Amino acid sequence: MLNFTANLSLLFTEVELIERFEAASRQGFNAVEIQFPYALDAGTLKQALTAAGQKLVLFNVDADDLLQGGEGLVCVPEKQPLFRQAVAQTLIYAEVLKPVAINVLPGRCLDESRLPEYMKTFKENLYFAADAFAPLGIKTVFEAINTYDMPGFIIHSGAQMLAVLDELDHPDLFLQYDIYHMQMMDEEPARFIADHVDKIGHIQFADCPGRAQPGTGQIDFEPVFSAIEESGYNSWVGAEYKPMGTTLDSLDWFRKLEAKIRR
Repeated sequence: MLNFTANLSLLFTEVELIERFEAASRQGFNAVEIQFPYALDAGTLKQALTAAGQKLVLFNVDADDLLQGGEGLVCVPEKQPLFRQAVAQTLIYAEVLKPVAINVLPGRCLDESRLPEYMKTFKENLYFAADAFAPLGIKTVFEAINTYDMPGFIIHSGAQMLAVLDELDHPDLFLQYDIYHMQMMDEEPARFIADHVDKIGHIQFADCPGRAQPGTGQIDFEPVFSAIEESGYNSWVGAEYKPMGTTLDSLDWFRKLEAKIRR
């Protein structure tokens, strides 16, 4: 049986973040993830999680200007001191919220001539983060993002993720595998997950194209979810999509899975 999380940065946005924990509980989720939780202090988030009976599975290290079209934080050599400050901030939240994993977004290189330098900085920072979070028993994950949505993103394939993982060889570092992004790059998510499940620390999904809920695009999620289950994957699967319509209207996929389990 798969264990799903609701990504509260994209789902239940009809209400304020502090109210989304309870909204997710009412729909049957008992775990959530947040892209960037830093608008609220860690204590407030902990209270909301406890009140809703939720576990916070995952959140990201701050990514600076990445979502606004910039290069982000992790791979930019000039921003290395800022990245270390961001890790320190994340540690404060992690000590209170105790997530399963923390995601480090690789970022973009908008000057191709500097790509080797950016890759070197990214790997140094990724290893630094894994060392920082490991004493708390927290996995560090990193993900590939498609270059249509984020041109210049330095990690954009399963092969690249595996190469970085092998090179760094850190026992607490894993892949975050996003089905939507890798489908956008013409990869076969079900096969990749089956072949490399031992290297995956977190999975996320949305339909493709469009990044909305299952059933709105081209992905047949029944065999994909079956492949994840059959692979022996034992961590969380994050619903990180942009609902077409309201969040409640977008949850048919989840209700069908729940009904199937009850049978």
